[in-house]
Amino acid sequence: MVHDFELALLRRCIGLAEEALEAGDEPFGSVLAGPDGTVLAEDRNRAAGGDRTRHPEFELARWAAEHLSPEERAAATVYTSGEHCAMCSAAHAWVGLGRIVYVASTAQLVSWLDELGVPAAPVLPLAVREVAPGITVEGPVASLEADIRALHRRFHTKA
Repeated sequence: MVHDFELALLRRCIGLAEEALEAGDEPFGSVLAGPDGTVLAEDRNRAAGGDRTRHPEFELARWAAEHLSPEERAAATVYTSGEHCAMCSAAHAWVGLGRIVYVASTAQLVSWLDELGVPAAPVLPLAVREVAPGITVEGPVASLEADIRALHRRFHTKA
C-alpha cells in the first residue's frame, strides 16, 4: 500500500521525468528515500547524450553504493516514474537496495510505446521480479499513471 508521503515522492519523480523531457530526454525520474521518507538522492534520465546507461535508477544505485552502508541501502526505497529496466533492476539488486515503488509498470510502458509505433528497445522488457525476484516491488499507482503516460506521449510525438 502506498502512503500519502509516498505519493508526494512519486509526484516528485514525475516532476523529474518532466525535467528530463524538457532537456530532450526520455521522461524518467527517480528518488531514493530513507525509511522515514527523507530524500537521500534524486535524478532524472540523462541518456540523450549517447550513454544509454544514464538511467536515474542506475545512478541512484551507484550513489547508494558510494554513500550508504549496506544496512542503510537495504532500508532505503527507490521511488520511480517507471518500473526499472533489466539493467537498473540488476544494479538495484547487486547494490542491495530495498523496496521499489513505481508509477507505471514495464508492461504498461511497452503497451503505450506500441500504441505510438515506437520500435522495441534492444533489451527485453522484463519486470523487476523477473530480474531480481528478492526485491519488494509495489506499483503501478493508478492515480498517477495518466501523468507519466502523457509525458511519454509528448516525448514520442514531438515534431
